[in-house]
Amino acid sequence: MNTIITERTGTVGPVARVWLNRPEVRNAFNDSVIAELTATFTALGADDSVRAIVLGGHGKAFCAGADLNWMRAMADYSWDQNKADAQGLADMLWAIYSCPKPVVGRIHGDCYAGGVGLAAVCDVVVASDNAGFCLSEAKLGLLPATIGPYVARALGARASHRYFLTAERFSAAEAHRLGLVHEVCSAEALDSQIDALTAALVANGPAAVKACKQLVHDVAHAAITPALREDTARRIADIRGSAEGKEGVSSFLNKRAPNWILG
Repeated sequence: MNTIITERTGTVGPVARVWLNRPEVRNAFNDSVIAELTATFTALGADDSVRAIVLGGHGKAFCAGADLNWMRAMADYSWDQNKADAQGLADMLWAIYSCPKPVVGRIHGDCYAGGVGLAAVCDVVVASDNAGFCLSEAKLGLLPATIGPYVARALGARASHRYFLTAERFSAAEAHRLGLVHEVCSAEALDSQIDALTAALVANGPAAVKACKQLVHDVAHAAITPALREDTARRIADIRGSAEGKEGVSSFLNKRAPNWILG
């Protein structure tokens, strides 16, 4: 990996930290970043020793969107080349959003354009109070299409109308009010807040966490039909009968730590 650094707590710890590592361009992404993020999250999602993933950026910014040199190169692309390039970005966002492990976004400094998309595909987002957000595509005569489905879910339709269309910058406090960000703290407290969240995540049953994430994806925008009600009943029956479900209930009733607690 040339643009991404992955760290693990301890030798093979349960929390993987994925860092965008192009601080000289405020972690702006190009085709290499997209390919490496896709590969990284695909691999971490399949690694049973990983229980949670933190996505952050080295340097002064989380992610400033697209790299200018990459955009200059795209100016001469054919339609087919533009489509293939955009498909790579769409696939990368999906790899993070659909990753079976919980993903915590660590946001500081600039979080612009595609950077907002990266924040939106995380399950939990913590931002420092100096973070700034902007969906700047319309200023360039473009639109936030590939990130749009995730950002619209995170911001809601009304706020998306405003910030997609105006390309205004908005603060971490506003991002929190709108629901894109879950917690805002000082820059000095950012890592301790992240550590508290990852500790909570790894204290829970790993199969249950995976199932909870999938449940939200499946039911949040679904009509509550008889088929959906039957499906949710089947899911709870499945997990109650699983080894993890039985261990969790047994450990609770016997007032002991479950076997997935490390250390």
